[in-house]
Amino acid sequence: MRRLEGYCLGIESTADDFGVGIASFSGEVLANVNDVYIPEKGGIHPREASRHHAMVAGKVISEAFRKAGIKPREVDVIAFSQGPGLGPCLRVGATAARALASYLNKPLVGVNHCLAHIEIGRMVSGVKDPVTLYVSGGNTIVAAFEARRYRVFGETLDIAVGNCLDVFAREAGLKPEAGKPLGAIVEELASRGKRFVQLPYTVKGMDLSFSGLLTAAINLLHEGKHSLEDICYSFQEIAFAMLTEVTERALAHTEKKEVLLTGGVAANKRLQSMLSAMCEEHGARFCVVPREYATDNGAMIAWTGVLCYRHGLITPIEKSFVKLKWRLDEVEVPWI
Repeated sequence: MRRLEGYCLGIESTADDFGVGIASFSGEVLANVNDVYIPEKGGIHPREASRHHAMVAGKVISEAFRKAGIKPREVDVIAFSQGPGLGPCLRVGATAARALASYLNKPLVGVNHCLAHIEIGRMVSGVKDPVTLYVSGGNTIVAAFEARRYRVFGETLDIAVGNCLDVFAREAGLKPEAGKPLGAIVEELASRGKRFVQLPYTVKGMDLSFSGLLTAAINLLHEGKHSLEDICYSFQEIAFAMLTEVTERALAHTEKKEVLLTGGVAANKRLQSMLSAMCEEHGARFCVVPREYATDNGAMIAWTGVLCYRHGLITPIEKSFVKLKWRLDEVEVPWI
């Protein structure tokens, strides 16, 4: 009979973060260690990011065990991000997970990255059955649970909102700082904006498109007629109003009573305030994932690995290949 208590080690490596978390079967996060690849210029180069992950993997895993205060043999399950994500980066995490599982003779669990963002949010905020807005550099999804799966009610038709903000910021000559990603710098500039400049607002049914907004904002930037603060302010207002509109529609359609905001862009205070006001109008509870669990992290993989393991969802080594385009709505969720 399977023990009800134990520990799961989770490895996250879908993009620029290599993270390792250790969670107990009862939901306590014992360690959550991340090492971020920061490119010298431009966006994430998958090969360079994967080299970074391979270099830091051993150090990050050791640090996670040290912080958790347990030995490798005490771990019961090894989980890893199986997809979606960047192929070279995913393969580093999968290889490390397979090696650990084989060496320690422990079961392996492949976790859907998008599902993990929702499940860590449900665990830390205590929401039961929310409409979830998941916004990051790689994903923009409005989802809710129905009939054993999270159903996608709306999503981006082109680029993710986080990537949209990052590309604009790089075009404006902004650079990330330690502990302050590009999105946070845009947010800071936007808070000083005074004048709203009209930009494209594109919602198609329940889906969103950010490419036109990005192109128009960059054109405004090059025209030099408006301050960077005003463009950042207008850019954020338009993008976040689009996200709030689609989330509100999903809330009205599903008649759920909770909204969960998760993903790296969830840290933005202006987005939080717009969603909070919308939820208040609908009498719905609004919850935001804490910053340490909002960006990609190993703890969310460890906790979702616990849920999978406890429901018999174990991944044989021969089926542990990475899935670059693994959609959230393809995953069965038997624990709700």
